[in-house]
Amino acid sequence: MSVLMNQIPTLHDAYCAHDRIKHIIKNTPLLMDSDLAKITGAKSIHYKLECLQETGAFKVRGAANKILSLSSQEKLKGVITFSTGNHGKAVAYVAAHQGVKAVVCLSEHVPSYRAKIIENLGAQVSIKGKSQDEAEKNYYQIMASKGMIPVVPFDDPLIIAGQGTIALEILEKLPSTDVLMVQLSGGGLMAGIAMVAKAINPDIQIIGLSIKESPALLESVKAGVPVEIEEKDTIAGSLLGGIGVDNQYTLQMVKKFVDKHLVISEDEIKDGICYLFEKHRLIVEGAGVVGVSAILANKIDVKGKNVVTVLTGSSINSDEYISIIQNKLEKS
Repeated sequence: MSVLMNQIPTLHDAYCAHDRIKHIIKNTPLLMDSDLAKITGAKSIHYKLECLQETGAFKVRGAANKILSLSSQEKLKGVITFSTGNHGKAVAYVAAHQGVKAVVCLSEHVPSYRAKIIENLGAQVSIKGKSQDEAEKNYYQIMASKGMIPVVPFDDPLIIAGQGTIALEILEKLPSTDVLMVQLSGGGLMAGIAMVAKAINPDIQIIGLSIKESPALLESVKAGVPVEIEEKDTIAGSLLGGIGVDNQYTLQMVKKFVDKHLVISEDEIKDGICYLFEKHRLIVEGAGVVGVSAILANKIDVKGKNVVTVLTGSSINSDEYISIIQNKLEKS
């Protein structure tokens, strides 16, 4: 690997990433929500539709930037990762595109339908442990024994720069953006978007969105060091997982760039899912709707501001999705 080893990624790195991956990712649209803007008094509200990526989530950006940066010799060794689903799909997809062998380590907590999708994309799946941290331990063991190249979900400069390409596209289309609302899990998405946005316009307000059930990164920000917390069942499963005890990049970048943190409940997430279906006929997973949920729940004052939030993915079990919509309809 020739770039970005052991250094904090920069705006230049994000531009390089965008050029590197542009043939394998979609430059997803910004969708304006005029009705919600009118209700809340916002100047505008836009959604960055990463749920329309080929793999169903933004993760393909970072995975592509990492894998496409590998040398020919490194590609021959194959790649390995651990994931709660979306990153695993992205690695499997990009690896298959490049003719590279891939192994994806999952915990038993990851829904079986996600494991099946990853296998169908051509990767080998290894399921072990009851949490993301235990899946990560399995990943280290396999990587050491087989000599494969790691493609970590978030704490890697190339991954971060790849996710930062989202902000490049947002600000190219809407340079007057005042507020960016971004999900927090491992922090790769937030670190990349926030770094790029603040480099282009330091006055942009960056809002971090965490789930109430297992906000590992938020608790780590509060403590100033990586914190391990119990993973609980949540409809926003893609936001589960720790940040790694030896976190090198995302924790410090989130602490540096994020202006405000919001915590979203399970019921608020369900409201966001239903709203996007009812108003826009968009199928978005729980982790993807938290920005919309925060706005609907009046957790942030958006009056007079141009607001953008990322709809990060569409990976949700069909039965679960239908159940949420039906329950909402029965109560209305």
